[in-house]
Amino acid sequence: MFARWANLASGIGLVGACTLLLVAGRSEGRTASGWEAGVLGWSRALVLLAFASGLVALGAQTAFLEGHPASALQPAAILRVLLETQGGAMWLVRQALLLLLAAFLVARANVEEGADWRAARSESAALAIAALVPLAGAGHAAASEPGTAIAIVIDLAHLAAAGLWIGGLPALAALLRAAAHDRGADARPYAVRAVRRFSRLALASVGVLVATGIPGALRFVPTVGGLVGTRYGRLLLVKLALVLPILVLAWLNRRRLLPALAGDDPTAGSPVMRRLAGLVLVEALLGLLILAVVAAMSLTLPALHEQPVWPFGFRFSSAALLAAPDGRNRVLIGSSITVLGAVLALCALRLRASRVSVAASAAAVAALGLGVALPPLAIDAYPTTYVRPPIPYDVASIASGERLFQQHCAPCHGLGSAREGPAARGLPRSPADLLAPPTRAHTAGDLFWWTTIGFPRNGMPGFGDRLSDEERWDVVNFLRALGVSRGARTLPARLGVERPWLAAPDFVFGVGPMQRTLGEYRGQRTVLLVLYTLPGSQARLAGLAAEHNTLTRFGLEIIAVPTDAAPDALRRFGAAVRILYPIVTEGAADIVTAYRQFTDAPHTEFLIDGQGYFRTRWTSNEPGRDVEQLLVDVRRLAAEGAITVTPPAH
Repeated sequence: MFARWANLASGIGLVGACTLLLVAGRSEGRTASGWEAGVLGWSRALVLLAFASGLVALGAQTAFLEGHPASALQPAAILRVLLETQGGAMWLVRQALLLLLAAFLVARANVEEGADWRAARSESAALAIAALVPLAGAGHAAASEPGTAIAIVIDLAHLAAAGLWIGGLPALAALLRAAAHDRGADARPYAVRAVRRFSRLALASVGVLVATGIPGALRFVPTVGGLVGTRYGRLLLVKLALVLPILVLAWLNRRRLLPALAGDDPTAGSPVMRRLAGLVLVEALLGLLILAVVAAMSLTLPALHEQPVWPFGFRFSSAALLAAPDGRNRVLIGSSITVLGAVLALCALRLRASRVSVAASAAAVAALGLGVALPPLAIDAYPTTYVRPPIPYDVASIASGERLFQQHCAPCHGLGSAREGPAARGLPRSPADLLAPPTRAHTAGDLFWWTTIGFPRNGMPGFGDRLSDEERWDVVNFLRALGVSRGARTLPARLGVERPWLAAPDFVFGVGPMQRTLGEYRGQRTVLLVLYTLPGSQARLAGLAAEHNTLTRFGLEIIAVPTDAAPDALRRFGAAVRILYPIVTEGAADIVTAYRQFTDAPHTEFLIDGQGYFRTRWTSNEPGRDVEQLLVDVRRLAAEGAITVTPPAH
C-alpha cells in the first residue's frame, strides 16, 4: 500500500513540478532562479522515489500473483510477471520513461537561450505525463469491458489533470513562501505572475477532473448500493469528502487572496502572499491524503465486481408512494422547497454583499425541503437489498423456482388467480399480494432476504435452513417473472411507440445435437418465439415456413416451441410441411413453464428485439395477424437499431 502511494504521489508530483516551471516561465532573478534550482532538485528526488517505489511495488505484486511472499525476491518469478502479464509490461514501460526523465533532469544542458530553456522544461513535463500512461494501463480501467481503450484514456486524463493541479501545489507554496520573505522581494512579481497562470491551469484541471471522474466513478460504482455497501465505494466517498475542502480552499484563494496580491510593487502583498502559501500547502497535504485513498482504491476490488452489503435499515425509493399515495403531495412540496434553496445558492454565487448570509439561508431552505420530501420516500431495506443475483434470470431458474414455490409457498400465498392459500387463515396478517405494485417494486435482494429470514410479523417463516442459496434465488427469479406477468399480458399485438421495458428470460434450446441460447441473438437478430399447439397451430406454422426466407433477410430468427414439449415435435408435422426454422426438442419444458407466466393461450408469438426485450405479443385468442403485418414490424425493428440498453443477464 505505501509503495503504491509513494509511486503514485511521486508521479503526480513530477507532473506538477515540471509543468509549474514551464507555466511560471524563465526568470533571471536571484530568488526565482534559486527556487527553480530547488524544484529541479526536488524533481530528481521524486524520480528516484518513483523508481524505488516501483521496484517495491513489483515485488509485492509478484508475491501476490505467485501466492508466496518469498517470490518477491525470486528473479524467475519476477521475470514471469514482467513478461507474461499486462501489469508487468506496463511496469517496464514506466520504469524506462522514468529513467529517461531522470537523464533529462540530471544532464547539465545549456539553457541560456530562452528557446533552449522552454524545450528542456517542455520535454521534462511531457515525459512526466507520459510516465502516467502505464499507471492507467495497469489499473482497473485496463480490466474493464467493454470500452477498455476509452476507460484508459479517461483514467489517464484524470491522472494528468490531478498532476497539473495537485502536483504543482507544493512547488507553488515554496515559491510563495520564498517570495514572501524580505530577502525574496525581487521574486514577488514573478510569483504573482506564476500564481495567476497556475490558477487558470488549476481551474481547467478541475473541469477535466470532474468531466473524467464522473464516468470513471459510474463505471466502477454503478449503484447506490455499491457506493455505500462496498469498501471501494466507501473509499470513493472518503476521496470525495477530501476533495470538497480542497475545492473550497482553491475557491477562497482564487476569489479572495489572488486579487489582493500586488502585480508589480515588490514591497506590497507580503502578508497575503505568506497566507496564500500556507493555504496552498494545506491544499497539497489534503492532495497527498487523496492520493493515499486512490492508492488504496487501486488495490481494492471495484464495487462493480463485489456484492454490496447495505448498512442501513431504510432506503429512498419512489416505490414507497405506491403503498402510500398521500405522500406524493408532501414530496412535491418538499421538492419545490429544495429547488428554491438551490436557486438561492445560485444567487449567492452572484452576490458580493451578504453572500455568506444568503448561502446559509439557501442551505437551510434546501435542508428543510429535503426534510419534507424524503421521509415519504423511505422504505425498509436489508443487507442484501442491492445484492446482484448470482443465478441468471433464465427459464431453468424460473421453472425450478415455480416448483419450489408450489411446494413451500403456495399453501399460504396461493397459486394462479388465488392470492391466499388454505394455510393463510392461521396467519396474523394476510400474505403479501405478489402481483401488487408495492411488492413488485422491491429489489431481488429484498425478496432474497425475505425468503431467507422470513417476515416474522406476518407469520412468514424463513427458508434459509431449508433451501440452498441457489434454490432461494430460483424462487426469487420466479417471483420476478410472476411480478411482471400482468404487464406482459398487456403487450400490444403490433409494434408501437412504447419504450421497451420487459426483458425476455434467457434459455438454452436444442434442435437435434445443436444447442444455442436466446442470449446469443442479442445484438444480431430479432427473434420470433412461437409457443404452439398442434393441430391448431399447424396452418400458422406452415405460413411462417412459407415466408421464412423473406423474414430471414430482414434479420428475423424464428424459434418454435411445442407447448407439450414433445421430443418428436418435428416428426409430427409430417412431410406435407417443410419447416426450416428451429423446432425445439430439448429444453422445451422449462421454456413453456417460464413463458406461461406471460400467456395462457394455446398459441402465442413473442417478438423479441435485438436488445432482448419483448416488443409484441400475439395470441390465437386475438384477431389474426398475417405474415405481412409481422414483416412490417420486423422491418421497423431493423431500422430502429438500439434504442435502449441491453438488459443484464440476471
